[in-house]
Amino acid sequence: MRKVLLVLLAISTMFTFANAEEVKAVAEKPKKMTKMFQTVPADKATILQKGDAKMFCPECGMTLPMFYKTNHAATVDGKVKQYCSMYCVVEDAKKGSKLTDIKVVDVESLKFIDASKASYVVGSGKKGTMTMVSKYAFANRVNAEAFAKKNGGEVTDYAGAYKLAQTDFDKDTAMITKKQGMMAKKGEMMYGKMCQATDKKFATTAEAKAFMIESKLCKGLNPKQAQAVGLYLKNR
Repeated sequence: MRKVLLVLLAISTMFTFANAEEVKAVAEKPKKMTKMFQTVPADKATILQKGDAKMFCPECGMTLPMFYKTNHAATVDGKVKQYCSMYCVVEDAKKGSKLTDIKVVDVESLKFIDASKASYVVGSGKKGTMTMVSKYAFANRVNAEAFAKKNGGEVTDYAGAYKLAQTDFDKDTAMITKKQGMMAKKGEMMYGKMCQATDKKFATTAEAKAFMIESKLCKGLNPKQAQAVGLYLKNR
């Protein structure tokens, strides 16, 4: 009986050790950051707008290189504005802005092209920016069709993609408002723990983020956390 107990104890010890090693291996395995399809390195992104907040979308404040493959640009009141997405183009137009010379990033070359001459793939399997239905533009229709064949979606022109963005605007706005509200609450907590206090008021999230960088207001924030704090500062 004693021998049986010793054998069982030995087996139990072996399994305990094995499980501990597995847990240790999982714990020590580095986390792999998932890169978004829209993202390009900052040095690969063309920034057309000027000013301290030039790296951020003037409508939502999101960092432009992070969503570069859906970037649009337009001239408004004589100045170039660069947007993270077509949603923000529509949002600015709905506020009464007169947008001219509208451009969009070609997914293949990463260069800005005339949006009116671009072929768009809408509703592909690649995630959209600020919308539930993605919209990616191509200078060459053949490339757009190849992208749609591989990733799903339909090929259309700028007018077709813009009309869809208008149709989905209210639904997308409800989704974005809810998400931004949650982020702003997290941003308030981060602001209290990782930032210096400021009474400065901000008209846009982009303006708040530019001030955070210039003044070194916060320490240790990653881009997502900076967006959350920026949303809080703009909306408080």
